[in-house]
Amino acid sequence: MIPNDDTPHLVVDLDVLDRNLDRTAALARAKGLALRPHAKTHKCPEIARRQLDRGAVGLTVATVGEAEVFAAGGVADLFIAYPLWPVGPRAARLRALAERVALRVGADSVEAVDLLAPVLAGTGAELVVEVDSGQHRSGVRPDEVAGIAAAAGPAVAGAFTFPGHGYGPDRAGAAAAAEAAALAAVELAAPLRSGGSTPTLAHADAGVLTEVRPGVSVFNDAQQAELGSCGLADIALTAAGTVVSRTGQQVVLDAGSKVLGADQPAWVSGGGRLPDHPDARIVALSEHHATVRFPDGAPPPLRRGDIVRVAPNHVCAAVNLADELVVARDGEVVDRWVVAARGANT
Repeated sequence: MIPNDDTPHLVVDLDVLDRNLDRTAALARAKGLALRPHAKTHKCPEIARRQLDRGAVGLTVATVGEAEVFAAGGVADLFIAYPLWPVGPRAARLRALAERVALRVGADSVEAVDLLAPVLAGTGAELVVEVDSGQHRSGVRPDEVAGIAAAAGPAVAGAFTFPGHGYGPDRAGAAAAAEAAALAAVELAAPLRSGGSTPTLAHADAGVLTEVRPGVSVFNDAQQAELGSCGLADIALTAAGTVVSRTGQQVVLDAGSKVLGADQPAWVSGGGRLPDHPDARIVALSEHHATVRFPDGAPPPLRRGDIVRVAPNHVCAAVNLADELVVARDGEVVDRWVVAARGANT
């Protein structure tokens, strides 16, 4: 059952959410790894509290703005896993944050460290040097970490990486191995070795890593289902959309890219998935239309006015488009959670 609200809206199945939270926490615990989930996925203090209650040591965020929101929500241990460039108002905001919570901040250059050092001096905040383990986005070679750390002085916690190249069919194992190799090659006495993503979490090398930072596993999404990281039944967040048009084997929903997000890697099978109709494919996304194609043969089992659950390809992008999440159990609304860190991009 789908809550009877105006569509489109995002719905969180509370039972599936809690099951995902339990599974992720248990996996990290079984590997002996600290769990620091990435809150850019859910952006909700209510979910952060559920993660911390299950043993998370703190949260990962991507921006100072996200960190401010979660600090205001009572989270006392935060890692901004991003190569920050603290100039202008951001520097003052970062300083205020460091005086309020236990804070770690990413860096991948001596120049950034030179900017961060005076901002964080005397606060107890620590730097974590980013290593490129194969995604080739940000981060440095393992043999460059020690030089950056030396410029930072004693306030260095260790090194981190993101195995983002694990997002693709049959890539997770190799990406996790590359992650472990890169972190193992870092010559740094500071012990933190932080990595992990949802696709690579099951492959995380506990002989090298000390901490993992999965984000999407809290909800899962269509990408994760197609990668095999979860099943369609493990997707906790879906968009509720109404069938507004029907022609032949095709129906159109009112949940378009302004609700689902526009992410569509070349390897996915469409613009999202319908968990209750696994044979259907979203063949086109417009701003306010999702065009869904059913296989040839029997007529689509949907009529105009029917409400359908749609799993976005990339749940982080979908959440960032919403003001609130409708929280449901057995089709009944039990709560509404504000997406408090929506748009906290600075």
